[in-house]
Amino acid sequence: MPQTDNVRIAPADGKLGVLIPGMGAVTTTFIAGLEAIKRGLGKPIGSLTQLGTIRLGKRTDGRSPAIQDFVPLARMEDIVVGGWDIFEDNPYEAAVKAGVLEMSLLEQLKEPLSAIKPMPAVFDQQFVKRLNGPNIKPKGSKMDHAEMVMDDIRRFKEKTGVSRMTMIWCASTEVFHQAAPVHATLKDFECGLQKNDPEISPSQIYAYAALKSGVPYANGAPHMTTDMPALLELARERNLPVSGKDFKSGQTFMKTLIAPGLKSRLLGLSGWFSTNILGNRDGEVLDDPGSFKSKEVSKSSALEYILQGKLYPDLYRDFYHKVRIEYYPPRGDAKEGWDNIDIFGWLGYPMQIKINFLCRDSILAAPLVLDIVLFMDLAQRAGMRGIQEWLSFYFKAPMHAPELYPEHDIFIQLMKLKNTLRWMRGENLITHLGLEYYD
Repeated sequence: MPQTDNVRIAPADGKLGVLIPGMGAVTTTFIAGLEAIKRGLGKPIGSLTQLGTIRLGKRTDGRSPAIQDFVPLARMEDIVVGGWDIFEDNPYEAAVKAGVLEMSLLEQLKEPLSAIKPMPAVFDQQFVKRLNGPNIKPKGSKMDHAEMVMDDIRRFKEKTGVSRMTMIWCASTEVFHQAAPVHATLKDFECGLQKNDPEISPSQIYAYAALKSGVPYANGAPHMTTDMPALLELARERNLPVSGKDFKSGQTFMKTLIAPGLKSRLLGLSGWFSTNILGNRDGEVLDDPGSFKSKEVSKSSALEYILQGKLYPDLYRDFYHKVRIEYYPPRGDAKEGWDNIDIFGWLGYPMQIKINFLCRDSILAAPLVLDIVLFMDLAQRAGMRGIQEWLSFYFKAPMHAPELYPEHDIFIQLMKLKNTLRWMRGENLITHLGLEYYD
């Protein structure tokens, strides 16, 4: 048992509301998975919170409890989902169209999936050019739309009786934008909402509404949302955690596995070419150059930070890195990623690694959604505010303090996550030094 908790964690009493902008393939796979697992029709494969363990103390102590027994997480049975979408399809209808899950499973889950109705969404086609839908908020200022979302949040809480909530963006990737003057301070941002500043995106409106409502916010897409001074100021002011961005599900997951291994053996890199084909709505949106730019930036940064070319100029200073995503409708959600990696070893002799990852985009993302919402709820109950860097494990472009570089090495990220849980409970942090066994 822990000696003394470093933070006081409020119990996970009552139900946890999970609010999701975007009820497409990822969200419906997540919701269907929740309902299937509750009914014993499947297991939460890929979820650290449900299947992971955490070592405590020395290796010889034999203490490795389940993470869900070590920290007080909300139970899957206590999660209640609500969300917004530009299309009127309920999660059952949306899941059928997404084609991720087999109809034999969806038919068994039809009743609970059909019971959820997507609320009209905040939508601006300037930020997602390839989509349009009928289920959108009425015209008004961006502040009007923020207040409408806050009303939605209040009504959801009253209707469902949840005791706490968290919000996670699972909607489409918005076009690439950098921070503008309107993002500099909370006052500037609120003025911009009232004046319909064109630099304020729908995702930023959702995040503002969530934080003003006392709801933590996580960003599962690569565009800018809470990673700006104005909304970070609001998160700190309201003592709320934020995290993001861009779920690390497929090809970048592979990069954060392979690149640390090459660096650990000091093998050089000449070039890394990555391409993907996918046919779901994500692929359709990313067919637009502006949305692809957001994704390209988040997918490209991992290698540079892991390999640290300035520290290892002979090995990693000048490697060539290209990322491509191709929309290919026949493939649907069954994404395929190819990586061609040109490396060099002793005396500079060249070698190659080739990866062909035939993955399922939403199957990989759904357990990340589950873990992120449970850990964000834990962070809020533990009084942890602002950027939750310990959740970098789940994101392609992890949020971090301005003066720090982001940590992309997945093994360091996992150690950071588990050490944060140990720290919360007053356990010794694990250094893996190991000298104590040989005194």
